[in-house]
Amino acid sequence: MSYALIGIGIVVLLFLSYGAVPTVIIRVFEKGITKRIRTKEMALTFDDGPNPKYTPQLLDVLKKYDVKATFFVVGENVQKYPEIIKRMSNEGHTIGIHSYEHISSWIMSPFRLKKQLEMTEKAITECTGEKVSFYRPPWGHFNLFTLIVSKKYTKIMWSYIFGDWKVDKAKNGLLDELRNSANEGVIFVLHDNGDTLGAEKEAPAYMIRNLELFLKESKEKNRRFITLKELERNL
Repeated sequence: MSYALIGIGIVVLLFLSYGAVPTVIIRVFEKGITKRIRTKEMALTFDDGPNPKYTPQLLDVLKKYDVKATFFVVGENVQKYPEIIKRMSNEGHTIGIHSYEHISSWIMSPFRLKKQLEMTEKAITECTGEKVSFYRPPWGHFNLFTLIVSKKYTKIMWSYIFGDWKVDKAKNGLLDELRNSANEGVIFVLHDNGDTLGAEKEAPAYMIRNLELFLKESKEKNRRFITLKELERNL
């Protein structure tokens, strides 16, 4: 075996040990994370925003059905669209950290990760004046130091993820999956921004359309949704 192959093998091993392996352990054994809530209600959460086109449309739908949600926002988007963050806060939604840039923790040093969290918290607080308590890493990726670096935040994952960042999934099948997943204590994650890596720009339009149908049905069936801030003491 050549030294080049040995070197590649070592790099791959280090990469897996730093990112992929901790992610699997944390998510499978639920180490330091929350995937469900201990209530009869459900929690709607949204990642990757705010988006200037789709997030206001989503907020309109949530307001129409008197549903409060939790938004895990990208810090650089917060700074671009502070008025949307202010609206979220004013309308009673909870705002948590996703990251300052939509980057995997697998390729961030602990120092860069800490900076990403601090910058996003600062951007949110400057808009809302509120304490930031919740964190969800992009793609649900953790690294060897994530739980330590983010210890001041409650790490929120999800009970169900639907692939709604793709047009085909958001358009076809999302409504049925939401219906089938509507159980007590679940945390849904959806996406109100299609500009991130691997997403499709128009996907949020279809997500919002199907979510509205789901919320209409949920109201008729007296299903309730709750924000993570309301549940903080029960997580």
